[in-house]
Amino acid sequence: MGKFIIKGGETLSGEVNISSAKNAVLPIIAATILSSGKCTIENCPMLLDVFVISNLLRSLGAKVNIDLNTSKLEIDTSEVKCIEPDSELVRRMRGSFLIMGPMISRFGKAKISLPGGCNIGTRPIDLHLKGFKALGVNIDIGHGYVEASTSKLIGDKIYLDFPSVGATENIIMASVLAEGETIIENAAEEPEVEDLSNFLNKMGAQISGIGTDKITIKGVKSLTPVIYKPIYDRIEIGTFMVAAAITKSVIKINGTNEEHIKPIIAKFSELGINMEKDNESLIIDGRKELRPLDIKTMPYPGFPTDMQPQMMALLCCVEGTSVISETIFENRFMHVPELKRLGANIKIDGRSAIISGVKELTGCSVKATDLRAGAALILAGLAAEGETEVSDIFHIDRGYVNIEKKLNGLGASIKRV
Repeated sequence: MGKFIIKGGETLSGEVNISSAKNAVLPIIAATILSSGKCTIENCPMLLDVFVISNLLRSLGAKVNIDLNTSKLEIDTSEVKCIEPDSELVRRMRGSFLIMGPMISRFGKAKISLPGGCNIGTRPIDLHLKGFKALGVNIDIGHGYVEASTSKLIGDKIYLDFPSVGATENIIMASVLAEGETIIENAAEEPEVEDLSNFLNKMGAQISGIGTDKITIKGVKSLTPVIYKPIYDRIEIGTFMVAAAITKSVIKINGTNEEHIKPIIAKFSELGINMEKDNESLIIDGRKELRPLDIKTMPYPGFPTDMQPQMMALLCCVEGTSVISETIFENRFMHVPELKRLGANIKIDGRSAIISGVKELTGCSVKATDLRAGAALILAGLAAEGETEVSDIFHIDRGYVNIEKKLNGLGASIKRV
């Protein structure tokens, strides 16, 4: 069990290159099941979750080749025949349930253990199953498994009670080979959903309404393997934006799509941070005195819940009172007690956190409780006086590629032990 040791107070400078998005690449890897042949994913982020889902596909019979030197992932699904993936791998990661849609679409049946993942709140699969049932799938749940079967998938109109990213993606993948037309209303609009749709269209799918809350899928007979490069990780971009602000530094972030991070940019403008766009790069100047602000997490294009913990770490160091309201996950304030150990002044009132900025955080031993909470603790450690020790960093490795190397490249003092 590794940990990070961070010496706070260092000023950052230079450039950092952003990796492809974990939340984009996982459904894309799952979608390779839909074609019988070899797909290649370029600039693939070499993350723990990527290795888990790759092993998941291997357990189904796929041949997966990971090239760490070129960040290339090759997946040949021609030999996939098994319909029940390794249950231990499924329980390690929430995103593992994304193989259900492709499996039903290609084979007409699948049996999957109920998935695991970060314990940040209830993330039911009922919307996924609602969509599958609308397409003509029989669902049986029992003994910790979901079993699905169908003789034929037929398109239908599906309204999601909540714009769930995972459900939208799974239903899209289940419907691309279905007979007729499928319409998903109140669909998730996240860039990662858009990226999956673009990947599928490149394979030969017919998906329209991409990037909107109404997605239309016209079923096709088959899909062909492709070479694809996923989008950049908007949450990693936001995390490094916070790194510049919390250390009062100037850094250049390479690999940014301004459209994808509009809600983050809007809040940084409210804070009083100077930003300069340079093609696919963003220069963040965090040297000004910052202003407190209020944040409410919302589905895209609202402020992303995956940036809430990092922004909280920053607001702990901003003079005045800020309020963060979490509307997506009911258990996403688990980092608050850890930030308070560092000297933060935070009070929880239901689903809101009231943050009174302090003059200084002080280093101590803290524990990452989930992926984004771990990122928040690293950021707080960068600003804290003295030494901060962050344990349980396996959570962080699920979503950030070489985060300590990237920060050290900017002048931070962080080591993995």
